[in-house]
Amino acid sequence: MVLLAIVLLTFVLEVTVIGAVRHTRDQDVAYAELRSDLANAIGPTGQLDQNGKPYPLGKPIALLNIPSIGVKEVVLEGTTADVLKSGPGHRRDSVFPGQAGTSVIFGRQAGYGGPFRKIVDLKAGATIEVVTGQSLETIRYQVTGIRYAGDPGTSTTDPKSGRLTLVTGDGPLFMPGNAVRVDAELVSAVLPAPGFAFGSSSLGDSEQAMAGDTGGVLKLFLWSQLLLGLAVLFAWARTTWGRWQSWLVAVPALGFVGLQIAGHAAQLLPNLL
Repeated sequence: MVLLAIVLLTFVLEVTVIGAVRHTRDQDVAYAELRSDLANAIGPTGQLDQNGKPYPLGKPIALLNIPSIGVKEVVLEGTTADVLKSGPGHRRDSVFPGQAGTSVIFGRQAGYGGPFRKIVDLKAGATIEVVTGQSLETIRYQVTGIRYAGDPGTSTTDPKSGRLTLVTGDGPLFMPGNAVRVDAELVSAVLPAPGFAFGSSSLGDSEQAMAGDTGGVLKLFLWSQLLLGLAVLFAWARTTWGRWQSWLVAVPALGFVGLQIAGHAAQLLPNLL
């Protein structure tokens, strides 16, 4: 019962309070990296870096600003549950913001700071601003509408137009059932899109909307075994050290391991949660 309580408590803290703190810290680190890249004119402008290799998951690629709902976030490359813990993620099979075509950005609805919690409150005509390494000027979009599950999709192949789609969970907080999408039309000058290295078929299942990430299952299992081992150790220590002495040592150790378990377990949940 104590182990179960620790796991449940640390999971709730991981997704809410501690997760929000981690999100803020990761955003500060990502902002510093993006700012340095932009200052040195080496900011990402497409799916491949200067050496022709794909950017790693979690690489900062743009700064997103939505003044009407108070959103200012660094956008990272990739849309796995692990990447979205740190902030909004760019879907790798879509163009970069500002380029001809449709750029897609995922963000969490409530967990880990919930940066996209209020995007459903955006009204038609609201301004969305993006800064990337491809343009010295701010890229601007205007919201055109909101789409829910079952609504017809929108896309563009017109080389003279661009769109932006923001995606998050739809439903009660921490319990989204589907994805909701906010569409916006590019009103700034259209930027050229470099060649594509990824198509929709190149993305893994973990990068789709409402998908979990099973990449951390092994680590989840190993941390769980460590938690069980520590529980047995401290149960034995209680008989030799005494009750309060054992708990004084056990609580920090079990709490730390519990947070590791909670972090890997959270990756199994929908990435838009």
